[in-house]
Amino acid sequence: MSYFHARTIPGEFDAVVERTRAALQKHGFGVLTEIDVQGTLKAKIGQDFRPYRILGACNPTMAHEALKLEPHVGAMLPCNVVVQQAADGVEVFAIDPAASMRAIENPALLEHAGKVGDHLRAAVDEI
Repeated sequence: MSYFHARTIPGEFDAVVERTRAALQKHGFGVLTEIDVQGTLKAKIGQDFRPYRILGACNPTMAHEALKLEPHVGAMLPCNVVVQQAADGVEVFAIDPAASMRAIENPALLEHAGKVGDHLRAAVDEI
């Protein structure tokens, strides 16, 4: 079992980032954080890197439920969705929350994480 769900999309990087935001929003996720890895690596260590953006996505209702099920799960939030330039297009991939939640012995949380993952997969598939 993979710890992420991915697809490669033809198009321009910034346009795919915006399409990703729109697909996440359609599935109830907002983007709480955004890390421009390319820009950060250039600014901090002078290294060139491909366009690579990490979006910290959160569905507030689902996050609230997870926090009720496991008070320390916030260490694993938000759900990361990555957009990166690839040789054959722009790759978008999202964490499978169930994969990371297996580290916590809480069957109810694992079931909930599966539902969150379903929404993230649907968003990625719609981009």
